[in-house]
Amino acid sequence: MLIHVLSTALPVFLALFLGLICRRKAILTRDGIAALKKVAVDITLPAVLFSAFASAEYTPKKMLIPLAVFLLCVVALLLGFLLKRLLGQKSRLSPYLMTGFEAGMLGYGLFALLYPGESSSAFAVTDLGQVLFVFTVYKGLLMGKGKARELIRDAFSSPVLWAIIVGMVFGITGLYDALKPSGVAGIIDSAASFVAAPTSCLILITIGYDLTLKDVPW
Repeated sequence: MLIHVLSTALPVFLALFLGLICRRKAILTRDGIAALKKVAVDITLPAVLFSAFASAEYTPKKMLIPLAVFLLCVVALLLGFLLKRLLGQKSRLSPYLMTGFEAGMLGYGLFALLYPGESSSAFAVTDLGQVLFVFTVYKGLLMGKGKARELIRDAFSSPVLWAIIVGMVFGITGLYDALKPSGVAGIIDSAASFVAAPTSCLILITIGYDLTLKDVPW
């Protein structure tokens, strides 16, 4: 059991520590970390998402999961506005900090490390509800009224959203399964896996770089 825990958790802490060392020893600059984040968000993470959504199951029962997550995010946002009033919070952003969860820049990376034998499509189905919530209700309220065109333009300029859309098209239409007998699906999987491989490490290194423990009000 101890060996299993160490083999699962140690890579996470090692990557965070490497990020910390990169800052302490000036191995990477702030611009370098920004570049790593861009590579992760615009290249490697979309490969993870495409593969996950293409291979996911889209049965009516499975679709209840993203619906439930979407509704839970709405409830969390409403609770955020309620607590803002009860606690006298002045910042308009405080309710939004109560809502949603981080999947793209942390969740998928940790899922791959913690459950190496599992397909990320299991996590993708859960994430789908939150993605829909963020790109509609959340960003719409955050940006304010009269920003619908800007909201749509911003959403569809994201490689992450396009990776999800294309992956879902492959999965829902059955195109992904139809390509399996010919071996094309295997080629797509190999290419996506190769591009997606460094996602977890890149993300955790950038998080480790930004960790400044002395500033935490322990």
